[in-house]
Amino acid sequence: MTLSQTAENYVNDLLKDKLSALYTYHNFEHTKRVVSSVAKLSESETLSEIEKSALVLAAWFHDTGYINGPDRHEHNSALIFNEFATTTDIPSDLAELTESLIRVTEMCMEPKSTAEKVIRDADCSHFGSEKYEKIAALLREEWASQGRIYSDAEWAKGNLDMLTKWHQFYTDFAKANWQPQKEKNIASIKEKLKDMEELEDKSDKKKKKKDKPDKGVETLFRVTLNNHTQLSQIADSKANILLSVNAIIISIALSTIIPKLDSPSNAHLVIPTFIMLLFSVISIIFAILATRPKVNSTIYDPEDVKKRKMNLLFFGNFTKMPLDHYQAAMKEMMEDRDFLYESLIKDLYLLGTVLERKYKLLRVTYNIFMFGIVTSVIAFVIAFKSV
Repeated sequence: MTLSQTAENYVNDLLKDKLSALYTYHNFEHTKRVVSSVAKLSESETLSEIEKSALVLAAWFHDTGYINGPDRHEHNSALIFNEFATTTDIPSDLAELTESLIRVTEMCMEPKSTAEKVIRDADCSHFGSEKYEKIAALLREEWASQGRIYSDAEWAKGNLDMLTKWHQFYTDFAKANWQPQKEKNIASIKEKLKDMEELEDKSDKKKKKKDKPDKGVETLFRVTLNNHTQLSQIADSKANILLSVNAIIISIALSTIIPKLDSPSNAHLVIPTFIMLLFSVISIIFAILATRPKVNSTIYDPEDVKKRKMNLLFFGNFTKMPLDHYQAAMKEMMEDRDFLYESLIKDLYLLGTVLERKYKLLRVTYNIFMFGIVTSVIAFVIAFKSV
């Protein structure tokens, strides 16, 4: 039995026993395809006998690392080959060359020697095959089982990038015999992408005509915004009541009580009066904080509009925009249902945060006022009893 046959049997048994059936691309069929491509390329290139043997061994073992998963499979494949080489007493020079050829199948590696170029072209020979799309579909199925799911357009773009940006054939045989079919495969992908884009454009136009906000959604936003506005008015009204009451208390205290505190007979009223005035002033401060407008104006950046980070419905943002930019952005928002809903939701959320702040301050204000009134009354009672 030849060394190649021994390697074939070893790899076949290994993948059959340990490779998951989910590997629809990186399996024994792919391995045999690479071995066959290595044989074709070796005939047309000037290689030594040891290089030819190493190429065959590298072709058989280059993807065995997938039994341990896709991560660093070239490294794991080299380790598996080393175990095989030890048990079969492969010469060290042949083993070292084979290991280096396995590692160079990693796409980021740049092949230098003729043998390295052969193994790289053999591993990617299906790029120049008439069956390219069927073989690529097996890879897509394999990736989907790993959670890497792509739409038809994403898959086509990814394939186009691979064939045009990341891959190239290195050997003269591959350039002469496989490159022409690769160009046809590229043209086919471009044609499919063009058809997909045309269908997408038609679909977008129909969507813009048909996708108008539902009445239920419109009612939801209208009612919620109205509720937010009413709650804000109620909060302002309550704050104004506290402002008025405490202002009256301070006015009465300043006009009637404080002038009489100069008399020694009224000295016992100084502390209760001070307590009452202190709590009234604090209540007024918090009531003002609850009603004071807070506008977070931002610096206008056109990129924020493109990325939909700016709230076009809030005056603190859009007043910084030139009129023509604001008109264009609003038209875009009205044409894009998702953009419109996102803006309305963002506006609701920001209004809610303002309301939360108002009612939090209002609650504190009422607590201070209530505690102040009770404390002041108790202080006056104690003061009168101590006389």
